[in-house]
Amino acid sequence: MLFLLSIALAVFVVSYLLAKRGWFKGDVFVASAVLGCTALLIIFIAYPVGKSLMGALYTEDGAFSLMALIERGASERIWGLGCLNLATPSRCGVAWNTLYLGLLTASGTVLMGTVLALLAERHVAKNSKLQKPMQLLSMLPIITPPFVVGLGLILLFGRAGVVNQLLEYVFGIEPSRWFYGVLGVWIAQMFAFTPIAYMMMRGVVQGVSPSLEEAAQSLRANRAQTFYSVTLPLLKPGLANAFLVGFIESMADFGNPIIVGGQFNVLSTEIFFAIVGAQYDQGRAATLALILTGFALVVFAAQRAFLAKQNFTTLTGKGDAGLPVSLPAGVRRTVLGLAVPWLMFTIVIYLFAFAGGFVKTWGRDYSLTLAHFKTAFDFEWGTFGGATSSSIVWAGTAWNSLFTTVKLAAIASPITAVLGLLIAWLLARTTFKGQSLFEFAALLAFAIPGTVLGVSYILAFNVPPIELTGTATIIVLCFMFRNLPVGVRAGTAAFKQMDKSLDEASLMLRGNTLQTLRYVVLPLLKPALIAALIYSFVRAMTTVSAVIFLVTAENELATTYIIGRAGNGDYGVALAYCTMLMLCMGLAIGLIQFLVGERKLGRRAPALVSTQGMT
Repeated sequence: MLFLLSIALAVFVVSYLLAKRGWFKGDVFVASAVLGCTALLIIFIAYPVGKSLMGALYTEDGAFSLMALIERGASERIWGLGCLNLATPSRCGVAWNTLYLGLLTASGTVLMGTVLALLAERHVAKNSKLQKPMQLLSMLPIITPPFVVGLGLILLFGRAGVVNQLLEYVFGIEPSRWFYGVLGVWIAQMFAFTPIAYMMMRGVVQGVSPSLEEAAQSLRANRAQTFYSVTLPLLKPGLANAFLVGFIESMADFGNPIIVGGQFNVLSTEIFFAIVGAQYDQGRAATLALILTGFALVVFAAQRAFLAKQNFTTLTGKGDAGLPVSLPAGVRRTVLGLAVPWLMFTIVIYLFAFAGGFVKTWGRDYSLTLAHFKTAFDFEWGTFGGATSSSIVWAGTAWNSLFTTVKLAAIASPITAVLGLLIAWLLARTTFKGQSLFEFAALLAFAIPGTVLGVSYILAFNVPPIELTGTATIIVLCFMFRNLPVGVRAGTAAFKQMDKSLDEASLMLRGNTLQTLRYVVLPLLKPALIAALIYSFVRAMTTVSAVIFLVTAENELATTYIIGRAGNGDYGVALAYCTMLMLCMGLAIGLIQFLVGERKLGRRAPALVSTQGMT
């Protein structure tokens, strides 16, 4: 810790000296923010990941060799195209599988996230009684450990699932494993990552200025023309950022492919087995991680090119008394046609998953019981051990892991959100040398599978000067920098809509940079702040692969407890714990939204009018 304090002091001194010499326009806060964030990204992302990936350039004997990287990277298992051979079809390489799945998932999550955001802001918003239930159903997948969704899908579509049993009973079709593979992984990832796109897109839809839409209608544009020529183009920053996050999340996902992937292999699972399997080939794992990073870099560059030299400002210092234009009839029918079945399907999956925690033995004895909850969360009130006063004894086996997980997630999430939005502000409102490299470093943690990030932290922080292995601090740091990119992308999309004149007006009135951020920028960033807080807290509560190598007996986490129970075949206790975990995260999300509040844009409230008969 003394080493980190020394670095912090050195960063502040250097920042002060550079600002006094005219760098960063003489602003000490901006200089400190840029250098401080750069130091954090180097120490906790670039250094550990770089140290881990360097293994691709070494042979098994420890000798440096560029040919080792070429030989591992040119493998038929990675780049093979046997699936395109119609005569004798075989499997495609894991690189093509990962790229195909990433593009498929990113496109699907952007579509569904946008549909749900339009439904929430342009249709359901007119009926406040329906808004909260719809929002809850939309957010439910994100507060769920990934293996719960996979289990629910298996209970529905697995070989012994309800759908296969129904098909056999009605049509005589023999049950098969048709669901396992790319279809099952894609559906599972859609449920896992659509809420992220929804949170990002909802803030962007809120930020679209109604005055621009009314201006289009005053020029005799109908609602369909207004939507496609004004509203939809203004959503480009959110669409591009949601696509990027969905693509990188899909590539780095480990839980869903390992559960429902079957014979469909992707880079993240290959890396996992290269590290923890019998082969223990760190060089191969590093090579696969480099390929994964390369894919992320290409999509990142494409996203930047897509948004380059385009202006999407919709929030200015002027008042906006316009009313959001109702969705065109065709768009409204499409939104309802996609969103309603999606939400209903969500309910069905979670009903099956929840039921497993309340029955004795799934598949054999469906008698209702609370024994699983008692095993995990039993507590007693009384006088124990000769004490003179009554006290609570947390007798359940899961309490320790739950308390530890909530504590560490509560520490990591606000720091992650603030740091992510600060980096987004630096990227959107300042200019400095190396800015593109700075942005890529902030997103690098998403491009690296959680397993590799966890192993990287062990290799980098197992010896002085930064010795953190086995402590709770290393888990908090892993939470922070693993989830940092969502705050960065959500903040970037929000800043794209905010006119720089808002910042400039504050500075002209003699407000310093810190005051401008506190009283002008931050209130307008509430949707992005909520997205960053919720996502970072929930992912810290449910992450598996990033921390599987970092936990200890003193710092056991909820997900490792659940995996241990499931590995022993005790699915009832595992699902009961998942139910309790989701309840805790639901309460935390409500608390975050209550504390942060809603963004106030000074617009008139729309009248409650019927949309029937509108065109």
